[in-house]
Amino acid sequence: MLTRLSCLLGAALLLVSACGQSELSQIDTGEPGVKPVPAIARNQKIKIVGSSTVAPFSRTVAERFGAVSGFPTPIVETTGTGGGFKAFCEGVGPVSPSIANASRPMKDSERELCAKAGVKAITEVALGYDGIVVANSKLGPDFDLTKEQLYLALAKEIPDGKGGFMPNPHKNWQDVSPDLPNGPIVVLGPPPTSGTRDAFVELGMEKGAEAIPQLKALKESDGDAFAERAHTVRTDGVWVDFGENDSAIVQSLVKSPEAIGVLGFSFLEQNGDRVKGARLAGVEASFDNIVSGDYGLARIMFFYVKDQNLPLVEGLAEFVSASVDEGAAGNDGYLIEKGLIPLPEADLETQQALAKQLEAKVRAY
Repeated sequence: MLTRLSCLLGAALLLVSACGQSELSQIDTGEPGVKPVPAIARNQKIKIVGSSTVAPFSRTVAERFGAVSGFPTPIVETTGTGGGFKAFCEGVGPVSPSIANASRPMKDSERELCAKAGVKAITEVALGYDGIVVANSKLGPDFDLTKEQLYLALAKEIPDGKGGFMPNPHKNWQDVSPDLPNGPIVVLGPPPTSGTRDAFVELGMEKGAEAIPQLKALKESDGDAFAERAHTVRTDGVWVDFGENDSAIVQSLVKSPEAIGVLGFSFLEQNGDRVKGARLAGVEASFDNIVSGDYGLARIMFFYVKDQNLPLVEGLAEFVSASVDEGAAGNDGYLIEKGLIPLPEADLETQQALAKQLEAKVRAY
């Protein structure tokens, strides 16, 4: 199949060159249900979609890449992790996204969606770590929350004390615990399509639910029912879906000192003069605590490469290498200034090896 596609690509390129056409030609791969693949276009910009948490790092690399590589500056769009995968999986070709940024791993259902559209060769690249923080205005109260308290504040239904469940009645933080500030529970957070939302629910609320005996027993007896109880966020106005842009959450927190927000650590780092992070079970949300594993809301950030676009989009493999280069993502890389928590050295070397493999693929075409 790859041999046939390579031949078709070569033939199409000769045809475009001979005819002087500026528009993209279409190549039929011959696979039923799969859209034709556009031939390579000179100066086609790399298109990147996905996570708002990963986007600032991609944009920083893209700007440098465009300035020094000789290739056009990649386009980075913020769509949320889920929305990014949806766009990424629409098909193969230079007009489709070549990279999907993600603040969580790709789901099996998303890989199946890609495969149905002919996107069958995907490389997962780990970029670094990020923490998920609960933050509020510098003018607001100080918070020190446990994961159990997060669950009790934000779950749609909680145990009723009689063996069943009831709609979450908590309106004030002191309804959850008298040790918490006296103020309304108002949380600005990412929508269901966000990888930050997924990670917050899994690392925060789910672990908090496990601390409650009734829910721990439910997990052992019926994992699906437990997940439904642990992952479902309130819809009564306490949690406010605030779009995919963490910067917008920061801006609203500054204007609303009574609210708290759920966002990536890098946004806390970049806005430390305006917002502050809550402690998690007494542990500060800091670079060192995330690296050490002491802070309990941390996850790996990824980007996914559409390998089939490597011969169709100039500079794609080189951009991947630039993203995981020691000077970008290493311990002293320029992305650290943007809030990236670097991978351990051996793990970063593994990602660099993946990047070199992609460059070798391009040379083999």
